[in-house]
Amino acid sequence: MSKKRVLLLSEGFGSGHTQAAHALSEGLKHINPEISTKVLELGSFLNPVMAPIIINAYRKTVSKQPKVVGMMYRSNYRKPTNRITKNALYRLFYTQTAKVVAKLNPQVIICTHPVPGMMIGKLKEDGLKTPLLTVITDYDAHGSWVNDEVNQYLVSSDVVKDRLIEKGTRRDRISVTGIPIHPKFWKSSPKEELRAKFNLKDMPTVLIMGGGWGILHEDSVLSYMTKWRESTQLIYCVGSNNDMKEKLDADPLFKHPNIHVIGFTQHINELMEVSDLLVTKPGGMTCTEGLSKALPMLFYEPIPGQEEENCEYFINMGFGEMLSSTDTVDRWFKIIHDRTKISEVREQLVHTRNTHYDPLHCVKAVLKFL
Repeated sequence: MSKKRVLLLSEGFGSGHTQAAHALSEGLKHINPEISTKVLELGSFLNPVMAPIIINAYRKTVSKQPKVVGMMYRSNYRKPTNRITKNALYRLFYTQTAKVVAKLNPQVIICTHPVPGMMIGKLKEDGLKTPLLTVITDYDAHGSWVNDEVNQYLVSSDVVKDRLIEKGTRRDRISVTGIPIHPKFWKSSPKEELRAKFNLKDMPTVLIMGGGWGILHEDSVLSYMTKWRESTQLIYCVGSNNDMKEKLDADPLFKHPNIHVIGFTQHINELMEVSDLLVTKPGGMTCTEGLSKALPMLFYEPIPGQEEENCEYFINMGFGEMLSSTDTVDRWFKIIHDRTKISEVREQLVHTRNTHYDPLHCVKAVLKFL
């Protein structure tokens, strides 16, 4: 019997879309090793020269002019992508996408970004019979996700389901599954072993993350946290932002045995496991990973648009609050130093997580189509 084949298509605008694709890919293979998966960032795969230039320009805009990103997000929030944009994308990618699909011949196609969803939707309009699933990777539903050819939407929350329905999507085509996370987040490991692995102490620990692209701003309340360094272990994860890592490594404020500055790592699940508090940019994937570990979260500098919606969702869930001032830092750092209080907080978050999130739900929803 030949393996079932699943094609997962994403784009490199932020790391969350592709992270979700890889997480779902690994989850499917973990549950059923007989499933074969292929993850592609479609634009980069089909046009390896232009795609990095476009993505880098977007990255700079996110970093330097986030309000512009917010304006772009809101300007087309309620409507599907306009026909002019769609036609331009079709001319660029349609024929090549058709060839990729024909060659791989998947039983199911899953898109974790709207652009490849448009391409596959057009192929389905033209006769492709393969089921198309769309995984929305945030806690909001922008109009660009809406596509009449999608067989099933796999979404993060009831809020997203309601917003898709408002945009004209049929209720029976939407499943609330939660955002998929990598199987390594599904289980826990002994904290003593993890502390030894990362040369960490058994003391209140805060994990500070800069988002998928490692964007951290040096002139912020994040530096204020170093004032707690004598009694608190601080792990600054700057991701792929090598310039920022060099700056923090050279800054006297960060030169302390209880402060660890790390770059890109594949061990975020383990670092979350030994942490008591997560300070983060509110990307959909990172927040969902924090949810899976029942970590209280402080959110800073959300990009206008989907990150603001992510913030609102998790704050309403009781999983965190905005990092609005140094007072917020002091209050939460005092909480994690009170073992009774932080235990009560974590116990409540575990209950909320178990009520609202099952990491296997998204995988099982896909398996129904195989």
